[in-house]
Amino acid sequence: MRIAADSIRSRLLALAAVWLTLALLAAWLVIGGLLERFVTDRFDADLSVMADTVIAASALDASGAVGVPAPPADPRFQLPLSDWFWQLEGGGAVLARSASLLDLRLTTTPDTSVAGGAGTGPEGRALRVLRRSFTLPGVDAPLAVTVTAPQADIDAALAQVRRPLALSLMVLGAGLALASVAQVTAGLRALDAMGADIRRIRAGRAESVPLPRVAELRPIAAELNALLDQNRTVIGRAREHLGNLAHSLKTPMAALANALPPDHPGQALIARMDRQIGWHLRRARSAGAPRLLGHSTVVFPVIDDILLVLRRPATERGLTIDITCPPDARFAGERQDLEEMVGNLLENAVRHAAHRIAVTVGAGNPLTLSIADDGPGLKDNDHARALSRGVRLDERGPQGAGLGLSIVSDLAALHGGRLTLRRSALRGLDAALTLPGHDPSFTV
Repeated sequence: MRIAADSIRSRLLALAAVWLTLALLAAWLVIGGLLERFVTDRFDADLSVMADTVIAASALDASGAVGVPAPPADPRFQLPLSDWFWQLEGGGAVLARSASLLDLRLTTTPDTSVAGGAGTGPEGRALRVLRRSFTLPGVDAPLAVTVTAPQADIDAALAQVRRPLALSLMVLGAGLALASVAQVTAGLRALDAMGADIRRIRAGRAESVPLPRVAELRPIAAELNALLDQNRTVIGRAREHLGNLAHSLKTPMAALANALPPDHPGQALIARMDRQIGWHLRRARSAGAPRLLGHSTVVFPVIDDILLVLRRPATERGLTIDITCPPDARFAGERQDLEEMVGNLLENAVRHAAHRIAVTVGAGNPLTLSIADDGPGLKDNDHARALSRGVRLDERGPQGAGLGLSIVSDLAALHGGRLTLRRSALRGLDAALTLPGHDPSFTV
């Protein structure tokens, strides 16, 4: 799954990750707080029960001294220095204490009347303290009982409940994260499908976008189809008008050429005007071709048809033409544009080659097409000039307007490609076309 910083998928996943993190953090704080209160309340309840037991067991002996004749039997308060202590005080003196306290004395804040107070034990360990005051019949001064529990036991109990809580939240977070990924992926699958449908149109394997099953995307698909239909209508009308213009211009020129003697100087001018008009008409017609989506052309039949016309002059000159073209090579455009480009390049190669022409096609996207010959070629500094309109660098063959390579270069550029001239391996000229094509491995 591809994730980019500027994609809808990554933004949705990032937003889900933020909210998921905040939700889990809030759950940890809230549930952890409730568990902490539950655990400490349990310890506080133990301290309160012990305080009530000590108060109930407090009594005067035969000499009138206050004590605890029957101390509580809780074993936690019997283990020496266990931090489970109780102490009975009165008149500033310790009247009784738990066996765990030995002969030591607890020092606590006098107003710790409820559980939850913090204190320090005889050995410096943290304690949870409850101190409660009461009166005993026959005793004038108030008495106080102090009960403590080790804070370490409370912390250990909290750790035991926090570990499974943390593990549960992590498992829950992982499950919610996977659910978020699945939800976002399923939600954006319709967009991926629409993108694949648009790529089919660009690759020439479809002419319209099917209406998706997702209601929110149907208006977009309908607008795209309307745009494609409008584009085809506009291109069709433009080509019809161009054809009419070509007919209206060529007919009077043909009549003028027939009216003049064959050796009249005006015949050369008429021929030049005819080529100029033809070039401008072809350039104007091809300007809309790249925007006419949904078309593709198999390359080999185009080359074969062109060679049917050029094979006779090639045979008369004793030329050998080698063709290497995969059967699945496709041009993402209309056949007449490919014919225009390949025809001009092959015509130049037949005119200038000495013995051999090599045509090599590479299938894929981009499509590459190379026409190399073993002719005189061009100097390296003449390659750019040869693509300029009206420039003719060779003086061999029939006179022309120097428009062939310029037409090919313009058509290639209008399709998003390019024409490159270079020295060929045959030591002549290599005219290399790079055009939009169809990748055989492309699947949608």
